[in-house]
Formats: sequence, structure tokens, C-alpha cells
Amino acid sequence: MNNLENNPRLLAAAQSVLRLAIGFLFAAHGWQKFSQFTIDGTTASFAQMGVPGASFIAPVVATLELVGGIALILGVATRIFGALLALDMAGAIVLAHAQNGVFVANGGFELVLALGAGALALALMGPGRWAVDHLIFGRKRAKRAAVSA
Repeated sequence: MNNLENNPRLLAAAQSVLRLAIGFLFAAHGWQKFSQFTIDGTTASFAQMGVPGASFIAPVVATLELVGGIALILGVATRIFGALLALDMAGAIVLAHAQNGVFVANGGFELVLALGAGALALALMGPGRWAVDHLIFGRKRAKRAAVSA
């Protein structure tokens, strides 16, 4: 039976599916904070939830989610954006969702946890072969490994 370690194409496909799904959801949430809720509305919502420095944090989070989501889709700075988005979701769990339990219907953390786990997985394993990061950095790493071997 083939597993991901022994099948590079399957691993690249899995990483791409994860990047596309998690990236799309983050980009959608960032866009929503700008267009539907507006930054003023997002700031007010964050303040009501008790987020410290809501007037600073709201535009930072909206931008991170929009830009970071697009970056994940493309596979650009995947590890960096994955880590930042995972931290974003950890903050959301602690500051806004944990007290509401698991289920999103009650304001719980299930979606936030899934997004954070996906982002953290990308931060840990990288974007895969089918990503801009790999096009830019993958060949250089492969050349360095061949020279040092």
C-alpha cells in the first residue's frame, strides 16, 4: 500500500488540497472583515468580545487573513503565513470562542480549531511541490543537497 512518504505525487496533491481549502477559507474571512463587516464593524465586534487593542488588531487580522489566505493558495511564504494564521486562530479560540464550547452554531471553536490546525500543518510541512515557494526555493535546496552529498 502506498503512503504519502513513498508517493511524492500523492503528498504534493494532499499539500495542495490543504493549501487551497485553508487558504480559500482564510481569504474569504479576511475579505468579509473588509467588505461585509467593514473594519469599523470588525473593530466594534472585537472590542465587544474583549479583544485588547481592537482598533489595532482588527485591521491587522483582516489583512493577515486576506493576504495570508491568498499566499497559502499560491504557496508563497507558506510556512510563515501558516504559523501566523495558526497564532491568529489560537488567539480567536482563547479570546472569543472557547467559552462557547465546541460547536460553531453556539459561537464555539470548531471552525477556528480546524482552520488553525490546517494552518499549523502547512507551517510544519511546507507548501509541497506544486507551489510558488517550491518553484523559487525548491530547486536551490535540491542543488545544495546534491553538492553537499
